[in-house]
Amino acid sequence: MAHPYHHALSSVKKWGGTVDDFIKVHEFFDASKLILADFRHRALRHHAEGIFAAETVFGPTLTLSSGRVIPTRWVGEQHVREDLGMIPSFADWARAIRPEPWMGRTQRIERDVDPALINAVSQSALPQGEDRT
Repeated sequence: MAHPYHHALSSVKKWGGTVDDFIKVHEFFDASKLILADFRHRALRHHAEGIFAAETVFGPTLTLSSGRVIPTRWVGEQHVREDLGMIPSFADWARAIRPEPWMGRTQRIERDVDPALINAVSQSALPQGEDRT
């Protein structure tokens, strides 16, 4: 598994500049190692949507110490391709997740928290013709 530093060295080789010009972008992609220290961490940002998120965080372009301006997207695409050999979508990752029963368990809380529904439920419980309001 490549370290952000090595990805940054690869960026320097491609576009010039210094490791410092690229390291933060590469750290962005690998920050998910904080919560999952194996290849599965990549499901959080190593996809087309993660590359778009990097543009949102770092801006559409990076100005290198050499003065050269390059698209942030290029750096994100480089990182993901170096790790995966391709740029998947988030849907590609999600399709690979094996669903477990706990993932689909949700509680219907609307009637307990929505004032409009609480009133509707309490009104519907009254005998016909009565009104509590």
